[in-house]
Amino acid sequence: MSSFVVALDVGGTSMKGGLVTRSGEIVRTDRRATPRDRGPAAVIATIRSFIDDLATAGGGTPEGVGLAVPGLVTAEAALYSANIGWRDVPATDLVPLDVPVMLGHDVRTGGLAESVLGAGRELSDFLFLPIGTGIAGATILHGEPYGGSAGWGGEIGHIPVFPEGEPCACGQIGCLETYASASAVARRYSTRAASSSGAVSVTAERVATLTASGDPLATEIWGEAVEALSLALASYTLLLDPSAIVLGGGLAEAGTLLSDPLAERLQKRLAFRQAPPLRQAALGMSAGMLGAALLGWRAAGFADAGTTWSLDVLKSPRVP
Repeated sequence: MSSFVVALDVGGTSMKGGLVTRSGEIVRTDRRATPRDRGPAAVIATIRSFIDDLATAGGGTPEGVGLAVPGLVTAEAALYSANIGWRDVPATDLVPLDVPVMLGHDVRTGGLAESVLGAGRELSDFLFLPIGTGIAGATILHGEPYGGSAGWGGEIGHIPVFPEGEPCACGQIGCLETYASASAVARRYSTRAASSSGAVSVTAERVATLTASGDPLATEIWGEAVEALSLALASYTLLLDPSAIVLGGGLAEAGTLLSDPLAERLQKRLAFRQAPPLRQAALGMSAGMLGAALLGWRAAGFADAGTTWSLDVLKSPRVP
């Protein structure tokens, strides 16, 4: 097999891994559960085992390893993650092989992949906004993710959009994530529906389907999510003037049901200027793993990794 890197996207629930060649061919993908209930040491051991197994499957020593991980991150260390519980873990402790390694923040690494390979490929400055269980953003400036002075940049999910609103798990009040994340949409619908008809449990996808069919409660919940997003994105636009906003994550799979009303409300909040266009993310659930592959090749000394990769090559195989 030609030279390859090991790429790993470490999430709170699962890890998505793969082998990616210098030409961008994804030759293997796999997924494993993240055992965070057993503590950070178990997560680290699983990461090391996963990397070792992927490298073995490649039939040789990888040129490098790239990892996308949650929390406060530098290229050399995972400093802190509330979801996983680790603190100050050197990158080398996560890799059982003597090869170059580079870490990246999970959302910013996904944004890097969208910048180099996906919906932002020809853009220099944009916001990558995956809307999933939570909401975080990746600010892409001059083609590269910007993490701020200490690595906390991009926490758009904790912009207070309704200051007198619902409490957020972060300790603040009225955060965007409390109204517009996929988990919030599902929770808020279930809570209100239960007050009139007993226990109800739905997914955000179900709320989207009910909204499309005209269900009054779902339409109200969906509208509040769109309103919250428009408030946060108007502030972001006025501060950083992105050329586009790239929407990803599970909620963005609703397509125009989300993007059309969001574009309309965002424009109304930006009366004196044109709102940036909204785009659908191109790489889906593979963005984090592909971004990790770019980090792995950068660690190996190939700073231009991905710039010549064919998008047709990237389509298959997907992370399972």
